[in-house]
Formats: sequence, C-alpha cells, structure tokens
Amino acid sequence: MRPTLRQLQYFVAVAEHRAFGPAADSLAVTQPSLSKQIAALEAELGLTLFERTSRRVRLTEAGAALLGEAKRALQAGHAFRTSARRLAGQSERRMKAGVLPSIGAYLMPRMRERLREHTPPISLNLVEGASRDLLRRLAEGELDLVVASEGDASGLNVRSLFDETLWICGKADDPLMTNEAPVRLEALAGRTLLTLGPEFHLTRIVEELAAEAGAALSSEYQGTSLDAIRQMAVNGAGIAVLPSLYALGEALRDPDFKVRRVDHPKAVHPVFLYWSRSLKDSSEFERLADEMIAEKLKIRAERAERFPV
Repeated sequence: MRPTLRQLQYFVAVAEHRAFGPAADSLAVTQPSLSKQIAALEAELGLTLFERTSRRVRLTEAGAALLGEAKRALQAGHAFRTSARRLAGQSERRMKAGVLPSIGAYLMPRMRERLREHTPPISLNLVEGASRDLLRRLAEGELDLVVASEGDASGLNVRSLFDETLWICGKADDPLMTNEAPVRLEALAGRTLLTLGPEFHLTRIVEELAAEAGAALSSEYQGTSLDAIRQMAVNGAGIAVLPSLYALGEALRDPDFKVRRVDHPKAVHPVFLYWSRSLKDSSEFERLADEMIAEKLKIRAERAERFPV
C-alpha cells in the first residue's frame, strides 16, 4: 500500500488547522475516520508526522519537511484529473468553483447564463466559504478555481477581477440612514460596526476602516453571513458594512432597505480569480476572468442611475 491522495489531503488539513476536530469538519468526515487515515499514513511512511498533546497538534520535523511535497502531489493530482476530463471530450466542461457568499448569490447566477454561450459550455458547481478555507481547498486539489478576496496564493495563478465598493446599512431611523448620499468615513466615528467572522478578508478591511474612523467593531456579535449582520444592523445593533454586490442587490429587491456608499479610498473589497499554477494551459481561466469582469461591468452599468458611485 502507498500513500493515497486522500491521505495526503487529510495530512495537509490537520497541518493547517493544527487540530483534528476542525480538520475533520473542513473535510466533512468524522474525526475517528480522519485519525485512522493519518495513523495509516504514518505507518506506511514509517514516520511520525504529528506531535499530539491534549491541547494541540503540531508537525514533527519530518512532517514539516513533507508538507510542501504533499501539497505539490495534491496539485499534480488535480492537474491530472483536469487533463483527463479534457481528453475525454466532455460536451460540457464541468468545474468546481469556490466562491464568496456574495459572489455565489449575486454574480454566479448571471455567469451561469453567460457561460452557456461558451464552446464548449462551462458548468460551474459552486462551493461557498471564506477566502482562506477556499484557497486551502484549491491548493489541495478539491476545487478547480476560486473567486475570493486576498489570501495565500502559494502555488496558484491569480488574476484581479474587480473591486467592490463598500456600503453601510443601519436602523431606518438612524441619522446616518436619512439620505442616500455617500457617507464620509469620519461620520462613523464613535459608532459600532458589524462585520463577519475573522476568517473573512472583509473583516480585516472593516477593522482598518474602523480604526481610521474612530469607530469600533462589535465585541458582542460577529456574523456568519451578510444576511445576519444586515438583520442585526436594521434592528439597531450597529452599522453593517457590506460589499456592493450584496448591498445593492438587496436594495433593489427590497425598496425599504436603505444603503449608503462609504466614501473613502480604502472602502473597497478586492476580488480575484485563483487557479492552480500546475496547469500548463491557463487560457480557459483567463477567459473566465474576462467574462466575470464583463458581467460585473454590466451589473454596475445597470445600477449606475439608481446607485451612482
């Protein structure tokens, strides 16, 4: 028996999470199953990969030396599967894409229509999550591409797609929400800002804006979704900071939902396309990037009159 790609995937996940429980959760397997596979891998290699204590898990010297090789093997396996699918002459190109929640709900439905016009057509199966987790899964060969914000691009190709402007929402009778004109950053001084959990890059952007504005991030609530922080804001818990695809999409759907753009150079949420550097032909991904940029520009033009930037 030789190490399998699945065992290497489990090894990388435990190394990055530094714990068996969270690693098992990220892989959608049970912790006993994960532990069994790691033990089998160590037995096959004749090496101890992890030092285990009651509080933490850390790589041994041997484990640290092999981690990079494991990631490269996973990327090679992903490239092999991609080439095999192409040689099989599939009439429809199927790709598994990791996307941010706002991208998945507010850009990808339109992209699906656009990609049906490709020759051959491209079908995207979507997995939503935070940038950090999605990029890890791409590096491990679970995903074909990722549309996310900034993150670890080791071993990956990166193409900048667009910057989303940031918008605020709050309780309807909040003085900040009495008009729709852009709001300057200093107007947020002394306010409590609501954002997502620390695994999202958006949170780091909001932290920087809060520090510059003299505002504070909520110490009582970190949202698990944009819908959640929006609901907390309109109920008076603070001011939510939202990326434009979500904020304007919801404002168009619900005329009672009021938003204002944050007028500051740093109030942007960058979005990138990532794919494996091990793939020799990047033309398909470059074309996907062009199509995403074009669709985003189309969305912006459609909303320009209602929400001037």
